[in-house]
Formats: sequence, structure tokens, C-alpha cells
Amino acid sequence: MRTLIALLALASPMLAHGETIYVRAGHLVDPEKGTVEGARVLRVIDGRVAAIMADGAVPAGAKVVDWSGYTVLPGLIDMHVHLADNDETSNPAEPLLHSAMEIAYLGARNARTTLMSGFTTVHDVGCFRAFGDVELRNAINRGDVIGPRMSAVGAYITVPGGGGEVTGFAPDVHVPDDMRAGVVTSPGEVTQKVNYLFQHGADSIKLIATGAVFAIGTVAGQQELTEDEMRAAVDVAHARGSWVTAHAHGAGGIKAAIRAGVRGIEHASLIDDEGIALAKAKGVFLDMDVYNGDWTDEVGRRDHYPEDYMRKNTETTLAQRQGFQKAVKAGVKLTFGTDAGVYPHGLNARQFKYMVQWGMTPMQAIQAATVVSADMLGWSKDVGALSPGHYADMIAVAGDPLADVSVLEHVAHVMKGGDVVK
Repeated sequence: MRTLIALLALASPMLAHGETIYVRAGHLVDPEKGTVEGARVLRVIDGRVAAIMADGAVPAGAKVVDWSGYTVLPGLIDMHVHLADNDETSNPAEPLLHSAMEIAYLGARNARTTLMSGFTTVHDVGCFRAFGDVELRNAINRGDVIGPRMSAVGAYITVPGGGGEVTGFAPDVHVPDDMRAGVVTSPGEVTQKVNYLFQHGADSIKLIATGAVFAIGTVAGQQELTEDEMRAAVDVAHARGSWVTAHAHGAGGIKAAIRAGVRGIEHASLIDDEGIALAKAKGVFLDMDVYNGDWTDEVGRRDHYPEDYMRKNTETTLAQRQGFQKAVKAGVKLTFGTDAGVYPHGLNARQFKYMVQWGMTPMQAIQAATVVSADMLGWSKDVGALSPGHYADMIAVAGDPLADVSVLEHVAHVMKGGDVVK
């Protein structure tokens, strides 16, 4: 069942057109090999790459996409987005001001913006209204909405009043039930709620292991879910052929989540040397959003975000970047995840230069957003590369991203499954 759902999540109704096209690339970035090739022609059949050839003639009358003036890369992957939600504001209770119907339209807008910025695949790691991300994924797969391929978690697994809850409002305000679908108080409830999420279409599970920066009354470094509760989620996911990722800022929560068997850690802001070594030993992916602390600092001061937000942002931003630098040196598997939704969707690629500034080469940063992230998703045969058999998800940029990785902030063209969408 999990395999079927994963295949449906990757599918696109635009693929079954039986068409052959040829894409001329001025240069081709190959993240599998870690090289940049000269001019190439990619033959695409039924939305997948069939062959990569030296530049030259194509059959007479063939449909050609001429990107010979650009550098071509696989479509990018963001492993930490929140498409089916409102944008972050200074009001902690902002999610309560938007109906499920409005969130659906906002999600459609965010999905299109994300795709046009060059991110053809995303891992949506949660929304306050349960299954908003699942329904957005389904709408994209049906062709009703333009957007990236999505992996969705359905809802947050969180303790009452924890980092995955809407907080910061009067105690007599009623929170809709769909905003509390993943609230748990015991390993048994975790088992029940995780099964519920899978039964309603979640691809994987997102745990809120510690407090959050953007949640009033929670402490970012404090562990909230117990190790036994997290292990219960992992057990259910494994039984269903899936996996779990954990939001975890604090060092203790990070290590407990890794011991519990999660596949990835989101944020990892206050990770210590022991946590880095444990992630390396266990093959756990770290997904560290090293850009958005600057956005929050600038915009939060301008828009008067709560002092609680700003203090926790200050406490985590530099520490996270220093931990990222150590993880790069240690050879830990690092994906590309931005927390888009905390800042405006479409600015995802701003993170590349931060990853380079804090220890990666440009190629390593590109690999994080392609082959490494595809590996974490379990979709390596389909996305993250352009070798034969992969979906024809690709982008074209002017300039050389290996010389200046910030050129990825300005994507000229986007193709998803053989269809040029930009």
C-alpha cells in the first residue's frame, strides 16, 4: 500500500502523452557524478529521460526545447516546506483566522510559486489543518493545480500545547478539531494517531520532538515527545513501509529521536558533537534550514513579531549554522530544507549561498537539493537526477552555479515531467 501511494505521489497526469522531445543544454550539471558537462541533448520520452547525447543534430521535425544558452540542472528538491498554510505573521493565533477553504486556495498559490522557482519536488512537513497537504498533493497529481511533486505528512504528531500546536491565544478560545488531529499523550495514542494519518493518505510522519521557535510558550531546546513515543511512531511507519522525520532543535531531543529510529532530523539547531556523531553512525539525514533565521530577524523586527519568537530565533540561528558546519566536515548526510512558509514561498534558493558560506562547495549544496534529498525521500530512481529513467524534471539558469551558486535564485525555465511550465 505504501509503495502504491508513493508511486501516485510521483505521478503526473501530464506524463501520459506519448511524446518525444529533445532538450538542448548549453551545460549540464550531473549531481550523481558531481560534474558539469558541456553541451548536451537530452531525449525525453513519455516524460522521462531516455538518453543523454552529445550536442548535435536531432531528427527532422522533432520537438526541441532549446536551452542551449543556459546551464541545465535536475529540478530542485526542498525537504522542508509548508505549502498548505498561511504565511508567518506577528500574530501567534494567525492560523485561527483562516478557514480550511481559504487554506486550500493559499496552498494552490504556494504550490505554483514553488514550482516556478525551480523546485519540482518537495517534502511538505506539515500544516495546522490536517490533510491540507495531502489534498493539495492529490490536486496536483490530478492536474487540478500546478505544483511540484509532493510528499505529505498529513498533520503534526505533538504533545498538547507543544511545538506543533497553535498557541498564544485566550484559554477559552476553541481550536478546531482538525488542528489537533495529531495531539498525543502516550505511546498508545501515538500508534493510534500515526495509523490514522497513514489511513488518510500521509506519505511519511512528522514528529515534533522539541519545542518550536514559532510557538508561544514552548522552549526550542526542550524535549517534548518521549523516546518511547517517538519509537512507537517509527514502528508503525516501518510496518507500513514508510519513515519518520522529527522536528528537533535541542540536543537531547535530537539524540532521543535518532535512538528511536527516525530517518531525518529537521532544524537540528542546537545539535552537539555527540548528536553529529550519532547521526553519522546511524545514517540519519540532517535537514538544517540555515537561511531563514536572517529573514526572521529582519522581518520580525520590522513587523514586531512576539519577543518570544525573536529571542528563540537569536538563540538558534548562529548555533544551527555552526552545527551545520561541523556536520559538513563530519560527512553527515545533509539535505536541502528551508522551512518555506516561515518566509515567503519562492525564495527557497536563497539558502544555497548560506550552505556554501557555512562549509559546502557549490556542488555539495546542489547535491543536497537533488540526489541527497531524493535519497531521503526514497525517490532516487525518479527525481534528483537526469540520467536515463528519471523524470524529465529540470531547470535552466543563466550563468554557472558552480562559480556563483546564487544564480539558482533566478530560474529562467522549468520543466516538470517533460512539460515546460516556465
